[in-house]
Amino acid sequence: MDFAKPDRGATRASLLERLKDLGDQDSWQEFYDTYHMLILSFALRHGLTAAEAEEVVQETVISVARNIPQFRYDPARCAFKTWLLRLTLWRITDQLRKRRPQLQALRREDGSTDRTATIERIPVPEEEDATAAWDAEWEKHLFDRALRSVQDRIEERQFQIFDLYVLQDWPAGEVARSLGVSRTQVYVTKHRIAALLKQEIRRLQKQTPLTL
Repeated sequence: MDFAKPDRGATRASLLERLKDLGDQDSWQEFYDTYHMLILSFALRHGLTAAEAEEVVQETVISVARNIPQFRYDPARCAFKTWLLRLTLWRITDQLRKRRPQLQALRREDGSTDRTATIERIPVPEEEDATAAWDAEWEKHLFDRALRSVQDRIEERQFQIFDLYVLQDWPAGEVARSLGVSRTQVYVTKHRIAALLKQEIRRLQKQTPLTL
């Protein structure tokens, strides 16, 4: 299901420049709204609990605030997406390291010394290995945002058709019978909503400073 590939162009620098003013609450809210779910999902993918992942989000945003005044946009040296990935990985690593003293204490209490706990076997993420997962998470995040936006602008029945036929991969005939519409309407609805999604994804790509 490939409606649109993310634009591989340069990072939009305007938001990055605005973030250098730590008092610009609107820009920081825009940054948080844009990247919260991306960082959270990425942290969960690396084996963190929901509470740990939320802490990664908060600590990553704090790290961005501390370091953004010194950040110079130069995609030839370090794109913003790579910089943000590194900050996120460091915070994930911090969370994994915090577990070890607590785990050792628990093992001493129950006398467990003959096996390695699952938590201890979770590897510290490496940047090179994590890049593909980061890119995939961003594509999913962008698609989900676009889908929510399009859903708010179309009739409920149209979204039901699209959801069953495209997102849940039902056969067109089964969708038509279930919703009492024609096969032609199923095909037309898919085409129309797919076009809206492409437009919305392009719009979001122009708005956000993280492009892949």
